[in-house]
Amino acid sequence: MGFFLIIFTSILMFLFLTLSLFILKIFTGKSIRDPNYPPVKGTVFHMFLYFNRLYDYQTEVAKTHSTFRLLVPDHSEVYTADTRNIEHVLKTNFASYSKGAFTQSILSDIFGQGIFLVDGEKWKQQRKLASFEFSTRVLRDVSCSVFRRNAAKLVRVVFGISSSGGVFDMQDLLMRCTLDSIFKVGFGIELHCLEGSSQEGTAFMKAFDESTALTYFRYIDPFWKLKRIFNLGSEASLKKYVKVMDDFVNQVISSKRRLQEEQKDVIDKEDILSRFLLESAKNPEEMNDKYLRDIILSFMFAGKDTSANTLSWFFYMLSKNPLIQEKVVQEVRDVVGNQVGEAKVDEFVENITEETLERMHYLHAALTETLRLYPAVPIAGPRICLGKDFAYRQMKIVAMALLSFFRFKLADETKPVTYRTMFTLHIDGSLPMIAVPRTT
Repeated sequence: MGFFLIIFTSILMFLFLTLSLFILKIFTGKSIRDPNYPPVKGTVFHMFLYFNRLYDYQTEVAKTHSTFRLLVPDHSEVYTADTRNIEHVLKTNFASYSKGAFTQSILSDIFGQGIFLVDGEKWKQQRKLASFEFSTRVLRDVSCSVFRRNAAKLVRVVFGISSSGGVFDMQDLLMRCTLDSIFKVGFGIELHCLEGSSQEGTAFMKAFDESTALTYFRYIDPFWKLKRIFNLGSEASLKKYVKVMDDFVNQVISSKRRLQEEQKDVIDKEDILSRFLLESAKNPEEMNDKYLRDIILSFMFAGKDTSANTLSWFFYMLSKNPLIQEKVVQEVRDVVGNQVGEAKVDEFVENITEETLERMHYLHAALTETLRLYPAVPIAGPRICLGKDFAYRQMKIVAMALLSFFRFKLADETKPVTYRTMFTLHIDGSLPMIAVPRTT
């Protein structure tokens, strides 16, 4: 009995010393009382305690201190809501603020050398290529066609569910729809995730969502590197999800390379991956398959999550505000016309043109207000997104198609709807909704 008591006491002492050293490391050398530094308003313990509502916690602190610090063992994290600081970091003195080794170590398993993590020349190269792609008329025309086609598919899926009075997860359907769209526009691949016929696509979507959530948790997990070394817990799960993504994306790249080899005289330049492959042919050592994999995942992250999340919150807000929902519907009817019934779906989406999209002012304002209330990327502040017009085009087409044929309401008005803390503002869990077909 005495032996076990000694062992137990030793373990307690070890844990106490470890915790003491951990706390000492958090507070040592951080200039806590120095007025030249932003005030300290919490530590990694606060981030852990409030993790499920972390953005609310940070917002509450920012109301009293527009710039503040949260302490973690190796450094201080500075948060600012001061527009002057944001302009300084993101515009005036942008070159002086790199992503940094800390963030790169956390995110590299997913984004590698993609645009969200690199600095300097690699960032400029990817930004330049992406900027050119998003400004081309070819991409605009191709993306508009893809968005219309997938919006029509989405409407038919909802018709199938609504005919039996079923409840469906709006967020899941929108994620599948935007994933299909970004894969077609970005990589020239029909994924068929919306119809549920692609098991690989569905597995990829789950792996990507879960891996980004697990990666975000690293910011408040001081032991993640140790867990990765021993392949334990969340890091073991992350490793499995990353492998699913890598296998899928590498297959995409290999297939695209083979297609280009077979069709050397007729190279498809309509999708973004094909253009990056052409660039890689000029510089194969730098733009290898690993680099292309990182670029693909970055584009997919930007193209899928942001649009689907915003649309999910948009339909949630319309369900909470039915008068606004009907105002948007009235604008759709005024601009595009009034079509009802599943047989009219293709005719309706074909009437959505660049000209009609430009006239959807109320819808544009409603989507923009949704982004203000539920920002797609809740941390790094206001910035110019290269794919902004691309995203608005997709969101408008999907919203117009769905609202023209259905009236939406929440399946359970009493169920609280909140976010899941990760890089993009997912609705936590699901968004159960009911769609009632419009008859006039």
